[in-house]
Amino acid sequence: MKGSQTKAPIIRPMTENDVSAASKLEEETFSMPWKESDFLEMVKAPYAHYLVAELEGNIVGILGLRELAGEAEITNVAVRKEFKRQGIGRMLVNAAMDICDGLGIDDVTLEVRVSNDPAIKLYEGFGFKSEGIRPGFYEKPDEDALILWRRKTLC
Repeated sequence: MKGSQTKAPIIRPMTENDVSAASKLEEETFSMPWKESDFLEMVKAPYAHYLVAELEGNIVGILGLRELAGEAEITNVAVRKEFKRQGIGRMLVNAAMDICDGLGIDDVTLEVRVSNDPAIKLYEGFGFKSEGIRPGFYEKPDEDALILWRRKTLC
């Protein structure tokens, strides 16, 4: 599978059959990855909306979204290394925002490493704004998290 794509991936809900691939992608992307059991729990949870970007039968991106007391939290966003900077992350976030709109959720939050400039720029493009820092949130390496919110009343 090559990194240059000619087709756009399909964005669809994650199923139990995708859990293994999602977990593998997490392992390739994050120092503290979710396990298969974590994804399986979220796929079955009525308050969770997990998405995959599928290209030619392969999972090339994932995004997790959870509803919490009338708000939403983006929990996981990962794109396979060879597919980064091809708009897949943007497609996934856009699909998540569409889900929020459909559910009438106006406020969405997430945490991102303070050093992850590409992701921060992506989220800012969707109207997310910094509302604080979570000191020492991440491990391996230790790093602060930037807390971002997208509030429709402020966008």
